[in-house]
Amino acid sequence: MFVSYLILTLLHVQTAVLARPGGENIGCDDYLGSDKVVDKCGVCGGDNTGCQVVSGVFKHALTSLGYHRVVEIPQGATKINITEMYKSNNYLALRSRSGRSIINGNWAIDRPGKYEGGGTMFTYKRPNEISSTAGESFLAEGPTNEILDVYMIHQQPNPGVHYEYVIMGTNAISPQVPPHRRPGEPFNGQLVTEDRSQEEGEAKGRNEKKEDLRGEAPETFTSESAQTFPVRHPERFSPRRPDTLVPPAPQPPRRSRDHNWKQLGTTECSTTCGKGSQYPIFRCVHRSTHEEAPESYCDSSMKPTPEEEPCNIFPCPAFWDIGEWSECSKTCGLGMQHRQVLCRQVYANRSLTVQPYRCQHLEKPETTSTCQLKICSEWQIRTDWTSCSVPCGVGQRTRDVKCVSNIGDVVDDEECNMKLRPNDIENCDMGPCAKSWFLTEWSERCSAECGAGVRTRSVVCMTNHVSSLPLEGCGNNRPAEATPCDNGPCTGKVEWFTGSWSQCSIECGSGTQQREVICVRKNADTFEVLDPSECSFLEKPPSQQSCHLKPCGAKWFSTEWSMCSKSCQGGFRVREVRCLSDDMALSNLCDPQLKPEERESCNPQDCVPEVDENCKDKYYNCNVVVQARLCVYNYYKTACCASCTRVANRQTGFLGSR
Repeated sequence: MFVSYLILTLLHVQTAVLARPGGENIGCDDYLGSDKVVDKCGVCGGDNTGCQVVSGVFKHALTSLGYHRVVEIPQGATKINITEMYKSNNYLALRSRSGRSIINGNWAIDRPGKYEGGGTMFTYKRPNEISSTAGESFLAEGPTNEILDVYMIHQQPNPGVHYEYVIMGTNAISPQVPPHRRPGEPFNGQLVTEDRSQEEGEAKGRNEKKEDLRGEAPETFTSESAQTFPVRHPERFSPRRPDTLVPPAPQPPRRSRDHNWKQLGTTECSTTCGKGSQYPIFRCVHRSTHEEAPESYCDSSMKPTPEEEPCNIFPCPAFWDIGEWSECSKTCGLGMQHRQVLCRQVYANRSLTVQPYRCQHLEKPETTSTCQLKICSEWQIRTDWTSCSVPCGVGQRTRDVKCVSNIGDVVDDEECNMKLRPNDIENCDMGPCAKSWFLTEWSERCSAECGAGVRTRSVVCMTNHVSSLPLEGCGNNRPAEATPCDNGPCTGKVEWFTGSWSQCSIECGSGTQQREVICVRKNADTFEVLDPSECSFLEKPPSQQSCHLKPCGAKWFSTEWSMCSKSCQGGFRVREVRCLSDDMALSNLCDPQLKPEERESCNPQDCVPEVDENCKDKYYNCNVVVQARLCVYNYYKTACCASCTRVANRQTGFLGSR
C-alpha cells in the first residue's frame, strides 16, 4: 500500500511541476520549451528518414467471385491502414502466411471489432450507416512479427483499396521512447515521474503519511501494477534535471494533525469476470478514533488520487461469437449462405478466440443455412407451332416463348436461364416442290485404264416422298447411270486384258464395280484387240464384283438443269439440290462446301434474228407436239421446226420481259 501511495504522491507532484503557468510545452525529449516531436518512424526529433512509407491503391478490375490478394504486409510493419475507397458489397480479409485466418476467412464474415494477429491488434471497421459512403478498413499500430496478406472477397466491381504502412529503413534510428507511450503524454490522466531524486524528496516529506497508513493491509507492487505505471529508471537519463526547470511548487499550509485521509473500502468491480477495474475510496478520519469526519478537516492537497486496481481477473465463461451471414449463393431459387462461429472468451476487455472445446457446454449455432431471395423465373411456351412458311420445300415455323416470373408477369429473358430456353423457331420441310430425277456427279475415273470403259453416277426420283423406283412419278426418261469413256488403246500378246475396276457404283453401302475384259494380242509397241473367241482357251476374268467402301452417310443429289430462261443475251437455268441419306431420306449431314450449284448462267451470246428456210413443219399436227412439250427432243424439234421455234421465241420474250 505504501508503494502505491508513494507513486500517487509522485504523480501529483510531477503534474504540478510540468504544468507550468507560462504555457510552455514539453517536447518528446522531456525538456520544457522543447519543440521536438516524434516523427512517423517513432524517432524523437527525427526527420522521417529512418523509415519508409509504403502506400498505393489496388485498382485491378476483378472478374471472378471469391478471394483476391490485395497487398502483402511485411514483417515489422507499423502504422498499418487498409481502407476501401468507398462502400461496396465486397469485404476485406486478413490471413497469415501460415494459413491462419485472422478476419473474414472461410467465406464467413466477422463482426467489426478488434482482432489479434501477426503480433499486433487490428481494428476492423465496417460503417453500416445508410448515409455513409465510407468503406471497410483494417487499422493497426504494429509492428507485425510475421508476413500478413490482405485479400478482397470480390462480389461487385472493385471500388479501389488504399493501403499504407511504415517499415524501418537501413538507416533507421531506434525509437527513443517506449512503444506504449510518448514522454510527457498523460497515462490514465496522470504524468509519470522520471527523476529519482525528486521522487525521493517528495517521498521523504510524506514519511509520516506512511506511518498513518500502517494499519491498512500492505499492497504488493506486482508486475501488473508495474505495467500500469511504467516508471523509467534514472540510470537511463541524466542524474539531475537541467537548471532551466522551474523549482517545485510551494507546499500548501499543513492543516490539523488530528485528521488524515484513510482508505475505506473500494468501489464495485466494473465487470463480474474477465479482469475489471475498481478504485479505492479515501475518507477523512480522526487519527485516534478513526471516526469519519468532513473532508474539510483534512488537507485536500494530501488526498491520494484513486489508483485503478484490477479485479475479477478470472476469465469469463466461453461463448459462441456468431458472425454475419454471407450473401446468398444464388440470386433466385434455393441457395446457401455461411457465417463464422468462433469460441471466444473475454479477458481484460478483449475478446480472444479460444479452442472450441471450451464452448462444449453450449450448443454450437449452425454455420450454414439455406436461403432464397426469390423464386426463379421460368420459361413458358405460350403458343403451338405455326404452319410452315412455305407450301413445299424447306421453310420455317415459330412459336411464342416467354420468361415468366413466379407471379405470372412477363419479364426480361435475362431473368431466366438462357441455356434452358426452348426454341421459338425451327426449320420445316414440306417435301419437294417438283417431281424430278436427282443425280450425283459422274465418277472421276474411267472403269478401264485403257480402251473402252464407263463412268457412273447415281440416279434417284424425288417426289413428294423419296423413292428409288424409276417409274414412280418421274416418267420414263430416266437419265443414264453410265457413260462411255476411253483412255486409249491397250497392247499385249493373246490374253485376257482387264482394265481397272471402276469406282464403286455407290459411295457407301453395298454396290458393284465393273471393269473391261477384252482379248488382246500384245505386240512390241501396240495392243491388238481380238475377237473374244481368240482367248476362249483362257479363263475369262470376272468383269463385275461387289464392293463396299464405307457405311452410308449422306450425299448431295440434284435434278437436271432446266431450260435456259433466255435463248440469248444471258439467261439462267436452275436445278434442285437435296441432301439424302442411305435410305433416300432428307438429311442435313452433307458437307455444305460440296453442295452443287442450284443456279448458273446460260446463253450469253447476243440475240441475232435468223431465218432458216429449211425450218418447216413436216406434219400437220405439230400443235399437239407443242402442247405435249415434246419440242425438247431433237426428233420433234426437227419434224415440227417452225412450231417449236415459235413457241421458243414466245417463251424467250416472256422471260426476257420479266
